[in-house]
Amino acid sequence: MLINNNAIPIRKRMKELLFDYLVILLYLVLLFGIAMSIYMCLFKGIPQMNELQAQLIAILTSVIPIILIFSYLDYSKDGSLGKSKSGLILVYKKKSIEASLIRNCIKFFPWQLGHISTIHGIYTNFDSLSIVLSIISMTFGLLLLLMALLRQDKRHLGDLLANTQVQLNGK
Repeated sequence: MLINNNAIPIRKRMKELLFDYLVILLYLVLLFGIAMSIYMCLFKGIPQMNELQAQLIAILTSVIPIILIFSYLDYSKDGSLGKSKSGLILVYKKKSIEASLIRNCIKFFPWQLGHISTIHGIYTNFDSLSIVLSIISMTFGLLLLLMALLRQDKRHLGDLLANTQVQLNGK
């Protein structure tokens, strides 16, 4: 059941974000180690790539796996590790894997847009498009954060589209 006045303390949401950030960071460090091992063993160094190749590697190895991991945790465990450690739970109006995927695609969209802008900038000496995409990414990410912290129901755009809500775990 979704509630209108959701009294989650900001401290709990920040704790949740910290734990989830650490999970993502651990995944990225592991990914870096595996990638560097492959590059050094198979290619004797980091191969030259064009922008499209770099964009595909970024989305296929970091963004999509993270979306899938968090969607799985939201659906099967009613929330990520950060939510669990913070005493929070994800509540669905109608629980489905599609709702979890929608929520996490929206939640991680600013991150992907940040990848796109940074990679494009590296290949174009940070032209105006990369700067505009970077600003859009940061603005959208900030909007999602502010929605989750300041709205009465504590729902961000992903929650609104997926009909989900983070609540205090009543267990």
